[in-house]
Amino acid sequence: MITLDDTIAAISTPLGQGGIGIVRLSGPEALAIARRLFRPADPAWRDKPEPGRLTYGHIVHPESGEVVDEVLLAVMPAPHTYTRQDVVEIDAHGGLVPLREILGLCLSSGARAAGPGEFTLRALLNGRIDLAQAEAVADLVAARTQAARRLATGQLQGGLSQRVGALRQELIEVLAYLEAVVDFPDDEIPQRDIAPELAHVGEALRALLRDADRGMIYRQGLRTAIVGRPNVGKSSLLNALLRAERAIVAEVPGTTRDTLEETMDLQGIPLVVVDTAGIVASEDVVERLGVERSRRSLAMADLVLLVVDGSLPPSSADEEIAGLIDGQPTVVVVNKRDLAQVADYCQLLPDAPHVNVSALTGAGLDELEDTLLETVVG
Repeated sequence: MITLDDTIAAISTPLGQGGIGIVRLSGPEALAIARRLFRPADPAWRDKPEPGRLTYGHIVHPESGEVVDEVLLAVMPAPHTYTRQDVVEIDAHGGLVPLREILGLCLSSGARAAGPGEFTLRALLNGRIDLAQAEAVADLVAARTQAARRLATGQLQGGLSQRVGALRQELIEVLAYLEAVVDFPDDEIPQRDIAPELAHVGEALRALLRDADRGMIYRQGLRTAIVGRPNVGKSSLLNALLRAERAIVAEVPGTTRDTLEETMDLQGIPLVVVDTAGIVASEDVVERLGVERSRRSLAMADLVLLVVDGSLPPSSADEEIAGLIDGQPTVVVVNKRDLAQVADYCQLLPDAPHVNVSALTGAGLDELEDTLLETVVG
């Protein structure tokens, strides 16, 4: 049951070792709990805490008097806070033990452990932000590219809410006109053509939906599976796209026996690239498990990179793997252009774009990234 009458507390920084960690309180008893636990270096703070100012002191166990940690504490009175309630932030050392102990003292002094996202929930319920802005908070925290960060920041500042609000106001005005015509038929209400207004709102809403689809890609990214038969250079391609030696590469076929995931930034779009084991029939138990994971990764992919070896003629294995692609947007990557090209792969998925690259030298990677961007945007 949602309540705004109690005081909540939580560790607001990621758990782990660090120089600084923050414990936050929000609610009517936040300042009273701070007074109970905080021993300021300046005793005058107890009588008149200065809002928004960091005050040096110690968190002290209220019963034993033991010093728990050396901290900086800030008091932010309502309504000028994130939750529009009294908020206290305790800047302590970032170790797991001191933060948990400070949080435990806050809870034993009358606070309740905050649920996931409850500070933002209180900001929403108290009218500090609207639902679109609340969603933007999560998007901003999870942003993996600069483009995703910019989208979330714009939404957090009310960009989406303002656009929706303006359209809503137009519809309210049309509705008011229609109700007046129905309720007061004898009055001389001037006739009004509402078709252009409705058409304008409809087109604006369709544009918002298109932006929403594009924003989903920027926020969540696309799962991109690199598939192909063994030893065509899938792991080398992953390393080349990431500009880092992330996957083990060897001339021995079957080096990759499990899936490997990394995120790359494709001009602001996060691609969760999955390097897979070569899809081939095998009697080896471990290799069969890897092939099964590769098939699952392919089935779950939003985008597929089908890698083939341009220095060798097409094989039935290439055709079989191409047949596993179930309608996902696909780019055929003809690898090893640094070697003599003896094969023509134009008939392999002829409707998909084909790009010749060398994962070893990096030749063709810019063209591949441009093709991926065109495929994603399309």
